[in-house]
Amino acid sequence: MTRREPLPHAHGGHVHTHAHAGPHRHLLHPRRSGGAGAGPLANAAYRRLYAAQVVALVGSGVTTVALGLLAYALAGDDAGVVLGVALALKMVAYVGLSPVIAAVAHRVDRRRLLITLDVVRALVLFALPFVTAVWQVFVLIFVVNACAAGFTPAFQATIPQVLPDEEDYTRALSLSRIAYDLGELLSPVAAAALLLLVDFDALFAINGVAFGLSAALIAGVTLPDRRRAPAGTERTWARMTLGARRFLTVPRLRGLLALNLAAACASAMVIVNTVVLVRDELGLGSSAVAIALGAAGLGSVVVAAATPALLRRVTDRTAMLGGALTLALTLPLVERLDGFATLLGLWLVLGAGLALVQTPVGRLLRRSTTVDELPELFAAQFALSHACWLVTYPVAGVLGAAIGIGAVGALLGATSLVAALLAAALWRDGER
Repeated sequence: MTRREPLPHAHGGHVHTHAHAGPHRHLLHPRRSGGAGAGPLANAAYRRLYAAQVVALVGSGVTTVALGLLAYALAGDDAGVVLGVALALKMVAYVGLSPVIAAVAHRVDRRRLLITLDVVRALVLFALPFVTAVWQVFVLIFVVNACAAGFTPAFQATIPQVLPDEEDYTRALSLSRIAYDLGELLSPVAAAALLLLVDFDALFAINGVAFGLSAALIAGVTLPDRRRAPAGTERTWARMTLGARRFLTVPRLRGLLALNLAAACASAMVIVNTVVLVRDELGLGSSAVAIALGAAGLGSVVVAAATPALLRRVTDRTAMLGGALTLALTLPLVERLDGFATLLGLWLVLGAGLALVQTPVGRLLRRSTTVDELPELFAAQFALSHACWLVTYPVAGVLGAAIGIGAVGALLGATSLVAALLAAALWRDGER
């Protein structure tokens, strides 16, 4: 029988882990169904939440295309600079504001919080077509991503409370990953089709409607009650740093922090350098770029769909370390790229490795804290994972231009290998 790492809880500001003879009153102990359950979509509340997630993902993907066209309309040849700054603002909002919003939002009704953030995002997107200066774009994009920094961790922390059964929750994680990957694949196609009928400004309105629909779906869900935190600056600061402290004290989360870096290395290579490899190295057109990105998405979707069955046979640690090692061994092969078919194969494997690392993350977080502290832990994971991307994205782009993409692939592969070995050392075998 696999030994579980005892769950942490706080006394006097310090985290302790020890075994209890019975379940702790405040801890979230996942129940296991052995795979015989009806699945997460049989839960009416989860169905509405999942539909809200899918709608918002498609809308956001469409807006990504529209934002590029808006930047070109306002800045012309400097559109790349505008998009680069917008991406930097997005990462700053994610890394800096996610723990802050989670700490303050602890005293607010969660459903009302999620609805409010969706409505604010919808209003901002309705305003985007009317901007006339680049700085206005920056302000509105920062507001949208500040809302996302609060919405995403709170939403993610809600799912394990709606689905207390571990098997159902694992399937829900798989569905979320599939939705994310399919959104990345299909949203540009949807945007291209819509642009045949409407001007790009209308895409912002479509996303605004999507966020409004998401808010309406969430409004129809009854969420579990959550104990309100006492007010006070000291309590808020403790909440703000709670997630980071958990990541430094819980072995499986220390390992996850290293695995975040491995995943960021592979993600950076795919997102930043696909267009350069396809257009400059292989001399192919724009459609080939989409196909290559689709290969990575396909690998991720297939593995995400298989993850619930896999995790019934192996531990989360085995699956996630296997994914990290897959990334570490695949990235250096970019230097030996000899054709488009090879690129598709490599990107397919990278997508699969990313899904192995990232899909089980929610299970680790759920086992590592109390019911009331789940949002803070999800916020910390959201911020720390994006902090890794904030480092690896510029490295992949700047060094790729300076020393070559093959050399950067070797560097990112070596970094992923070190991260995987570090994760294995920090998260010992038997500590689920």
